[in-house]
Amino acid sequence: MSVIGIDTSNYTTSIACFDGEDGENCSKLLPVKQGELGLRQSDAVFAHIKGLPELSSRLFSHVRGEEITAVGVSTRPRAVEGSYMPCFLVGYSHGKLLADTLGVPLIEVSHQQGHVAAALWSAGHLELMGEPHLAWHLSGGTTELLLVEPDGRNVHCTKIGGTTDISAGQLIDRTGQLLGLPFPSGKHLDLLSREARGKEIFKVKCSGMFFSLSGVQNKVQQFHEAHGIPAETAAYALRCVAGGVYAASVQALKAYPDLRIVFSGGVASNSLLRQSLEPLDPIFAQPQFSTDNAMGVAILAHRATED
Repeated sequence: MSVIGIDTSNYTTSIACFDGEDGENCSKLLPVKQGELGLRQSDAVFAHIKGLPELSSRLFSHVRGEEITAVGVSTRPRAVEGSYMPCFLVGYSHGKLLADTLGVPLIEVSHQQGHVAAALWSAGHLELMGEPHLAWHLSGGTTELLLVEPDGRNVHCTKIGGTTDISAGQLIDRTGQLLGLPFPSGKHLDLLSREARGKEIFKVKCSGMFFSLSGVQNKVQQFHEAHGIPAETAAYALRCVAGGVYAASVQALKAYPDLRIVFSGGVASNSLLRQSLEPLDPIFAQPQFSTDNAMGVAILAHRATED
């Protein structure tokens, strides 16, 4: 038997199924015009309304309704008071209709909890769902270091570090815009940076487990104006991001020395970042489950309905 998971973030429409061991995720990036940095919520909602039925048809072409025991859906960015984003209403409406039609429970989780679950499952460490651990949520809109603790069949995430202003994903996308790359720019910046030979970096200062990236954006622009080589600029920006994440991670591991550290979110799929963090014995999600996806939501729905 299987469960369905649905996630309608501000970047991706996705629907997944999970049977307790394996699963399938169908997703589609929201369309963003060249040169723009993301979508207005109204445009994101429209894109989800348009795209979700197509993805559902793709999944249900070989998943039978009578096999479904529950439907999971992310209804908000984080499981904290006041966390809200209109685009998640599309997923909720679709999930509610599907659950009522099939006569199965609707399980509501947060987008962030889904990221953690997808990372742990894809990395082969789902056992950490039942143990305290540290997790980074590194994405287009979020750069948060979390203390993750078991909460029944789900997890409770407490923010203990991260950026104090713009996210790592925002810096990466703004660097991509500077270089004329498509949005989202993460994978394009990653590929471009592999051609770089320089090692120059602006050292990001941490205050405990928090750091700022707004000044780094100015440094990246100045670096590009001085050198004018896209590959070097891409690598410079990524090294600065990796430096801040590394420094905050070191502080976190000092404060919580017995805990493993997990990396989720689209930025966590970056190859330079992964290489930089190797000394910390990190746990990384598989790249396809680092970016926004519904697999983690389906995993949480399956756990919630287990006997």
